[in-house]
Amino acid sequence: MKSLIIIGNGGHSKVVQEIANLSGLFNIAAVLDDSFSEKKILNGMIYGPVSIYSDFNYDSNQYFIAIGDNYTRERMAERLALPAERYANLFHPSAIISHSAIIGCGIVVMPNSVINAAAKIGNHSIINTGSIIEHDTMISDYVHISPNAVLTGNVQVGSGTHIGASATLIPGVVVGSRSIIGAGSCVIKNIPSNCTAYGVPAHLKKTDKREEI
Repeated sequence: MKSLIIIGNGGHSKVVQEIANLSGLFNIAAVLDDSFSEKKILNGMIYGPVSIYSDFNYDSNQYFIAIGDNYTRERMAERLALPAERYANLFHPSAIISHSAIIGCGIVVMPNSVINAAAKIGNHSIINTGSIIEHDTMISDYVHISPNAVLTGNVQVGSGTHIGASATLIPGVVVGSRSIIGAGSCVIKNIPSNCTAYGVPAHLKKTDKREEI
């Protein structure tokens, strides 16, 4: 059993910690968050600021960034500057993941989610409760697929994008990077980068014309 160092101590982290414990593969050794000003031990668990993360940088340990916000999660990965292979993947026992799916590093797959044949999931992405990622769908890094979202076959989602709860993306749709698809939306055409789109069918409501960060 490997020791796991979790970065982040908010609501998303609570879910991640439960999945890590259920997996039976990891012992959570520490939870690090900048809300802690100093290192402390509580019930056998180490809590402390993110700055002490290197104290645990042994080959036998793995890390997981348990931060729900895509932008903040990406910035944290840059701050830690760890090789991708140092990050654990956490799969809830009820999740169904095809053997032909390609899964990156630092990914959490939550209860009752499905990742089907030849799908590809990028690093540090969140596949939330009950979501369905159908065959040949490609999800880039730092994406959040919210609860009960359905991405049908051959969908592409760019880096840093958020797909809202119960949204549906029809086959072949492409959503650019750092965009937001609103909860309950039905996406029937391509959505560019740096946009917010919602509705049935989904329409562009806001465009952020800044360059991608």
